[in-house]
This record gives sequence, structure tokens and C-alpha cells, in this order.
Amino acid sequence: MPWTVGGLRLGRTWVAAPDAATLRARWTALTGAEGPERERLFRPTRTRRPTAGAAALPGRRAGSTARFTDAPGPFPDPVRVLREPFDEQWLIPDQRLIDLARPELWRVRDEHQLFAVETPDLLVTAHLPAGRLGRIRPLHRRPGGAEPNLAPGLLPLLGERYGSCVTPQDVLCWILAAGRPGPRGYEVPLAADPERWRAGLELGHRLLTVQLRGARGGEPPRLPGGRRPYVRSAPPAWPRELAYDPETETLSLGSGTISPVPAGAWAYEANGTRVLAAWFAARHAHRAPDVDGLEALGPAEWPQAWTSELLALVTTLALLADLAPERAAFRAGPSLTADELRAAGVLPAPRWARRPASVLDHQEEGPGGQFALL
Repeated sequence: MPWTVGGLRLGRTWVAAPDAATLRARWTALTGAEGPERERLFRPTRTRRPTAGAAALPGRRAGSTARFTDAPGPFPDPVRVLREPFDEQWLIPDQRLIDLARPELWRVRDEHQLFAVETPDLLVTAHLPAGRLGRIRPLHRRPGGAEPNLAPGLLPLLGERYGSCVTPQDVLCWILAAGRPGPRGYEVPLAADPERWRAGLELGHRLLTVQLRGARGGEPPRLPGGRRPYVRSAPPAWPRELAYDPETETLSLGSGTISPVPAGAWAYEANGTRVLAAWFAARHAHRAPDVDGLEALGPAEWPQAWTSELLALVTTLALLADLAPERAAFRAGPSLTADELRAAGVLPAPRWARRPASVLDHQEEGPGGQFALL
């Protein structure tokens, strides 16, 4: 996957939140403030200030390119993003508010796109990664899934080698199964044996299905009936802590309880941090005593939707924990050599494949209403 992009740099945390209603409240507070108070709430950086305009994000509503102090415009509909591993939140899609929005990613963001993120283990999401995540590798270089972000010649080579049609998503599934972090980055051996390829493909498809969590028209993954987590008692108006009892497999949100929660879900880590603990902490961030300004705006009571999201997250982590031993034990076996890949023209990937494709199927409004010329 030669084309790789750095993560979005938001510059200010208030532009993203676990619930969309909070973003609307923050927008209302910001646009209702004036003068120095608006400047303070905005939290200017060297890259973004309320007195500067910016281009409209590709695919977003035009008319949001004037200086924020002059014409904030209507509240833009928030979009779903991945803020941390397995933590899906909402973002205000306005480039005037985002330090480094990566427009090249927004141009290829559609219902066909998947994003592989090195965290350092590979994580695949249907949502745009936004925040302190690793390098991003889109599966497709153009909208509509028209061109895979794969080294030219790779798909024909694999199809001939394995005796079957190989799709871009197949390659992504293989990477999930066989790829590992290494000293040179994320390293992916390519099996020389068709049987090993098919075994890795089957494992990778299961991993991908769980990670996507029902996105792209798929069914949300489920645990077997006897292991499916349920809310046994409703959380209080605001649960202050998250706790786990391994003996009863009970997850507690204050006085509220969810069970059964497999131990693997509770212990699941990404980047050395327990995912469930980080997810819960992100929803408490606005209540921290040292938080002020727009970051302090958030729900006064625990939204019921968060409990539903928590149940889905527990399911995802439990299934990934179940698959972890199989993935750890998987080996690609004898691999295609670098000489074979060079002989097939796959290596080295050409320079153009490492850059964004020239994508412009409509006019994009630049700062101050000028149309961008690319």
C-alpha cells in the first residue's frame, strides 16, 4: 500500500466529541461569543485563527470558507471519525477549525473506502481517522473504489500465483492476518503457497468483519447467545467509575452493571492502554476539574446511546481477543522473494503510486469563496 498519509492534526480538542449534540452546543457557544471571548474559546494556533479563512473540505457544503469572525455560517453536520483505537466519535467538518485536515483523504472518503491505520498494530476502519493515530493507508486512491492503493502489478501477480481472482480487500485481509510491526515498519510477507494464502485470507476476513463492526452494510458482529453482554442494571445519571469483577464477568458503570463481559474484552489493549478504560475516560474528559472553555461543554447525564456503544465495543473486543491466539500462531510459510516481486514489476513501487491521485470531479471552494485550481 504505497500511498501513506499522516494523521489529521485537529489543533483543538473541542472540535471532536463522543456525541453530536455536544458539538452543536459548542458551536452555538462559539458563534454567540464576540471579540476576545470568541478568540479565547476558539483556542488559536499558528495554523488556525478565527480571523483567517480556509478552503471547504472536499465533499462538504460550500459557503464555509469566509473568515470565521465574519461569517461562521450554519452548524455543519458532524461526521463520524475514529479518534482513538476502537473509539468512534464525531467531528465538526470545517477546515477553518482543524489545523491539518488532510484534504487528500476527504477526497477519497466514501462508502467504498477503508482506512488501514498503523497503531502500531494494524487497525482497519470505515471512518476517517482523526487525531493521535499512526500512519494512514487508504485502500483506494480514488473515489468509488476505482483504483486500489496497491503496488502496480501486485494483484495480477497474486492472482496468477494463487489461481484465483484477488481483490484489493483480499490483500487487506491478508495484511491483517500475516502482517506484523517490524524494525522497518509494518512488514507483510506474501505466501508462496496458495493453501497458506487461503488460510490467511479466511482469518483476515474474520478479523476485518469484527473490526468494521457492521460498517459498509455488514452485520454487526455478535457473540454466541450465552456470552452476549446485556445491561443488568441501568447506569446512574452519571457513573463516576468503570470497574470489572472477573469472577462474575461483570462490568460496572457506577451502580449500573453489564454482564457477561469476557475477561479478554476488559484486558484488551491498544498502544499499551486498556481500550475500555480509555473509552470511558474520553467520555469523562469534559468533567475534569482543569478543563475549561468549549472542552467543558458536554452532556449533563450519561446518554443511553453510550451504553449501547459500550455493549457493541465489548463485543468487538471480546471477539478480537478470541481471535488473537489464532492470529499470533499464523505463519505465512515460505514467502515470495524480493527478486520475484522485482521481476514482476511490483518492486519498487513507482513514485506516482506513493503520492495522492489527482482527484477533482467537482469544483472545490477555496478561502474567501474562490474556487481552487488543482
